[in-house]
Amino acid sequence: MKRLIPLLLAAATLCGCRPAVSDYAIVAGPGIADDPAWSEVVAALRQSHPGAALLSYTEAPDEALPALRELAPRYVAFVDRPEQIGRDYIIALNRMARAVDGDSYDDYLWGVVTGYNAAAARRMVEAAREPLTVRSAVSTLREVGSGKWFDAFAYVDDRTPGLCGEKRPGADSVTHYMTTRTLADGRPDLLRCFCDFYAAYDPDLITTASHATERNLEMPFSVGNLRARDGALYADFPEGPEPLHETGKRRVFLPIGNCLIGNVNRTRESMAVAWMNSAHAAAMMGYVVPTWYGRNGWGGLKYWLTTPGRYTLVEAFYLNRQDMLHWLDEQLPAVRGRAFPYPGDDFDWERMVGQADSTAGRHLTDDELGFFFDRDVLACYGDPAWEVRLRELPAERDFEVTQRRVGSQYEITVTTAPDFSAARMAGDRFKEEHVGDLPFSCFFPERLKNPRLAGGQTWHAAVDENFLLVYDPGFEPGRSYRILLDIDR
Repeated sequence: MKRLIPLLLAAATLCGCRPAVSDYAIVAGPGIADDPAWSEVVAALRQSHPGAALLSYTEAPDEALPALRELAPRYVAFVDRPEQIGRDYIIALNRMARAVDGDSYDDYLWGVVTGYNAAAARRMVEAAREPLTVRSAVSTLREVGSGKWFDAFAYVDDRTPGLCGEKRPGADSVTHYMTTRTLADGRPDLLRCFCDFYAAYDPDLITTASHATERNLEMPFSVGNLRARDGALYADFPEGPEPLHETGKRRVFLPIGNCLIGNVNRTRESMAVAWMNSAHAAAMMGYVVPTWYGRNGWGGLKYWLTTPGRYTLVEAFYLNRQDMLHWLDEQLPAVRGRAFPYPGDDFDWERMVGQADSTAGRHLTDDELGFFFDRDVLACYGDPAWEVRLRELPAERDFEVTQRRVGSQYEITVTTAPDFSAARMAGDRFKEEHVGDLPFSCFFPERLKNPRLAGGQTWHAAVDENFLLVYDPGFEPGRSYRILLDIDR
């Protein structure tokens, strides 16, 4: 089974034919096909995506690149045991996604399917078979404190010690208050607050920030930790550990502001694996290095939150990465195709900055260093084709996008409402210290062949087979705008 697709590709080359293009490919890691339990994970993915191509590798994932170039899939799922997955593995997958063709953009949307064991990985696959509209959330981020995206919501604030908020089912807004729960030293007991919120709201989505490693997730102000043991999460209370209350529902975990927590670190005893296992996180995005600049994580969240319902979770994070890649192409073309010099465990900052300057051929600004640093270090876990969306907010749906083929061209029409807000399209100033104004974005419902701006079009745009970004579009209320692309047949 694991050699089937390469053999088919070789046969197609010998007979002068090209293999059929598939929208979905599965890349199985070492020994997956030979293990009855893990091969069932691959079988479950193929059941979710009939006709999916099956590839494998033995030493490094990029062994699958020749076949991916032939197949040109839109989605790629990597199935691997956690012992195979670490920082360098995730960095390699990020770089590999740009290596299918000759441009600088990601050529497919990808995700890693893994688990504490094969049964957990299969559960992740099965959880993604039905779409999910996120209705409830628990967070440690002030940035989502309005709770406007959710029917039910609770948070502990990461800026003001002790500040909490709740939006109970049926309520119109969040009630904010200072918790009276304290630790023995008088500090707010935010770990207890978070765990009680988690149990009470049983959230579809968890978003977190503050300190973290592969082994723990701190509450804001370092007042307690979630930890992992034997594939399960527990709260490390002073009086003793307590497991998180779980109902078995599928969830999404976005530790956007956390260092390292996305790094499986080649062990199934990591925090990432525990979130996917005991907390049933069927999708997760997280950093595999210490994060300081934060554009990859916060930018993806900004694309998703500020266009509620328009993009799936993976599409939003994909569009943000293409935005980053376009910025790097314009501002720092010298690093295209070059690896960032991430240090070892000591994380020597000065040496890293010096090596990054050397790689770029000149001294880098903070923004240039930040984009380069962030480019390849966000992990995506789960089925990349899973339909996970926020619910639409009618008051913020102030423009419509229609797309159609017109002969050898592709037409995107943007129609703005009378109350259209250009500031809202640009991201409503969400997390400006990490992410500036967003461009107009569009994810195509199908892959286009060699799209490019048609003659006479003067938009400042980034375009590739899956997407269009238009910078400073100048859209005004109550107008209609046509963006025309030439495409190959």
